[in-house]
Amino acid sequence: MAVEPPKPGPAPRPELWKPLALQSWGRMAAAPCLAARPERLRELQAALAAPGGRALLPRGAGRSYGDACLNPGGAVVLTERLNRLLAFDPASGLLLAEPGVTFADLLRIFLPRGFLAPASPGTAFVTLGGAVAHDVHGKNQHLAGSIGEHIAWFDLLLADGSTSRVTPESDPALFRATIGGLGLTGILTAICLRLEPVPSNALLVRRQRVPDLDAFLAGFEANAAAPYAVGWIDALAQGAELGRGVLEVAGPSPEGLPDRPAKPRRLPFDLPGFALNRLSIAAFNELYWRRAPALAGEERVAYERFLYPLDAILDWNRLYGRGGFHQFQCVLPFREGEPALRRLLETIAAGGNASFLAVLKAMGREGVGMLSFARPGYSLALDIPARPGSAALFAALERITVEAGGRVYLAKDAWLSPQGFAAMYPEAPEFQAVRARVDPDGAFSSGLSRRLGLG
Repeated sequence: MAVEPPKPGPAPRPELWKPLALQSWGRMAAAPCLAARPERLRELQAALAAPGGRALLPRGAGRSYGDACLNPGGAVVLTERLNRLLAFDPASGLLLAEPGVTFADLLRIFLPRGFLAPASPGTAFVTLGGAVAHDVHGKNQHLAGSIGEHIAWFDLLLADGSTSRVTPESDPALFRATIGGLGLTGILTAICLRLEPVPSNALLVRRQRVPDLDAFLAGFEANAAAPYAVGWIDALAQGAELGRGVLEVAGPSPEGLPDRPAKPRRLPFDLPGFALNRLSIAAFNELYWRRAPALAGEERVAYERFLYPLDAILDWNRLYGRGGFHQFQCVLPFREGEPALRRLLETIAAGGNASFLAVLKAMGREGVGMLSFARPGYSLALDIPARPGSAALFAALERITVEAGGRVYLAKDAWLSPQGFAAMYPEAPEFQAVRARVDPDGAFSSGLSRRLGLG
């Protein structure tokens, strides 16, 4: 597919920079920063000269849960208006798009044409630029890998104002530093992603109640060949019921469903802080577990409903009140990581402050990037309301993860220590070497990068 790079647009608007207070999706607030919202490549290039020499951070939809999408006191380039589809080749499935295109856009435009993003995060509102920056994965990671495996090339606006077309062959180190690189190597201006063909707009999904952690892990192993597999886990269950939950296994359906676009609802107010407590969460978990069938039953489910269940409530983060929440997501190696998985669940259940949103997945492939999260093993993710004592809980979870040879997902993180990061991400020195080559003056930074010692 031969595609010309995007041509520069009109001259930058004089009001490009404005002060803005930003939050993460976990409602983590940052000190005010300056923000630019470019609509054309020329405006994006102009944004490199941030007022006062402030460090820059490209930000997509702001769906990172912690401080990966925040740049306190710095400058943020909002890319959501850079959302044009530039070219598509149905023979190869290659799509060329700007970084502000979202997975919701891809689903709406390409699923009726028989194509789907091969790897997708848990919300359709993530942008392609954000997906590349975090090398996102989905419920099919054990077979399909993460998004970086499906990127043919990208155009990257570097700190010196030049644009480089980067492929795995032209500059392998920069390619691997940018995939999962948290937006710290430059600003993506165009992404070439290979979509996959699908037979319909639906999946055949089997749901089954699982009594404990051993049965859950056996279920993942038995369904290793299934295209999609994911589990909801009751993070408050203890004793003989530790790790109980609901396992969902799915594959493409030859027959589709009537095209009935979902009508998402809004949560019009913040729930009071006391609404989510051990009793209310335990009651919800019990009800959710019992509603699942004891024996697997199959139904046809739209991709949108299966891939993005939380998108049915547009403001679901308001469930946690104004204080927000933190998410802990780690991946632990198979076999040797299983005792650690049990220890994590025991620690969380004993604390009694986990929420009803807890997910267990089996991952099967290494991520492409130097800072990619994915690796073969079990991924555990759960939301924890932001309350006093969170720091001690997350420190305990970090210790268990490090000792087991696992790692924490940086897209969701707000608590990881520099020491924990260094232990979990051994390619960080190589990543820093690439940054020093393409950004010697440190033009790009974020709250997370400074917290973890990346500058």
